[in-house]
Amino acid sequence: MPLTRRSPLIPIFLIVAVDILGLTIILPLLPFYAERMGASATQVGLLVSVYALCQLVSGPLLGRLSDSTGRKPLLLLSQLGTFTGFLVLAYAPSLWVVFLSRVIDGSTAGNISLAQAYISDVTEPEKRTGAFALIGIAFGLGFLIGPAISGFLAQYSYQYPIFAAAALSGTSILATATLLPSTTPAGASDGRKLSVLDWGSYVQFFERSELGPLLWQFAAFMMAFACFISGFALFAERRFSFGPEQVGYVYAYVGFLGIILQGGLIGRLSRRFGDLPLVQWGFVLATIGYAALAFVFRIPALLAVSAISSMGTGALRPALTSLITQRTKRTEQGTVLGLTQSLNSVASIIAPAMAGMLINVQLLSTWAFVMAGFCAAGLLLQRQAVAGGTEPPR
Repeated sequence: MPLTRRSPLIPIFLIVAVDILGLTIILPLLPFYAERMGASATQVGLLVSVYALCQLVSGPLLGRLSDSTGRKPLLLLSQLGTFTGFLVLAYAPSLWVVFLSRVIDGSTAGNISLAQAYISDVTEPEKRTGAFALIGIAFGLGFLIGPAISGFLAQYSYQYPIFAAAALSGTSILATATLLPSTTPAGASDGRKLSVLDWGSYVQFFERSELGPLLWQFAAFMMAFACFISGFALFAERRFSFGPEQVGYVYAYVGFLGIILQGGLIGRLSRRFGDLPLVQWGFVLATIGYAALAFVFRIPALLAVSAISSMGTGALRPALTSLITQRTKRTEQGTVLGLTQSLNSVASIIAPAMAGMLINVQLLSTWAFVMAGFCAAGLLLQRQAVAGGTEPPR
């Protein structure tokens, strides 16, 4: 779906971009903010895991409710939780209040999966990879601008970046309320909805030959990505003596590369080669890039291998999400995208705790090899995904 003046993709892109900008302001700061309050690397990892544990419960519920009530009301609820969490974080007097702020944010988290469901509502299957790449562009813009803002403001006070993130979150709420058109989800008439605690019902999706391998690939990708996002600041602090400012610059560099890849390039690659080859090469590049981190001790080499891994992960997210929606009934897409958010949450519970424990005992190279291992596992699943074929949405 092209970005015309009347396109509903314009407001959803702007809203997601502002949301992610707030997230990326917090991302490079949070480990240092927690360490200042006495947190160990293991506790920093658990800080991310607690957020994801709450998200694991909230994600499917928000996806399910959005199938019947519409995406916009639930998106507003999710954004309000993020805004509140940022304010609590800014005024946290001790580490346990920092944990509380992540609980509040995680309990209403679902912005990205709801945005993906909205995009699925308003685009045709053959155009979804390019449309989902808009979220990748928003991530790229966020990583380009947000960490730079965070690093600059953190020189004066660690609170200032958090206030900036809260202000952006408030702006996103206003934009959603005033700019985003309401949609009628295709799944509104479907009676087969998953209970928030009925995790056993998700087995049916993994058992489908056309869908299951893709879900496992998505899980492998998210394990590697969550391990990287949660561990990189701690890795860079120990190996390169980086602080929030330097970590922010690396994230900005990765964000710039993401914009190049997903600012139209990923859509053209998808149309020319197909989504399955994009997934294959995405896993190859991510495996190489993550493994190479184990051998990096100089900043130029760090930038080179970060470019390789970011090109891989930048292709994986939109291509996998597009394939998953193409092989899912339209009446189930909100639920299945909620499932992908749950997989994201499971990965974000396990991987940060793992990363924190490895880095806490100085196993920095092991951390890199673990990420590469997850991507290699995703690559091995490729044959099953190819065999599944593509099931048109019904």
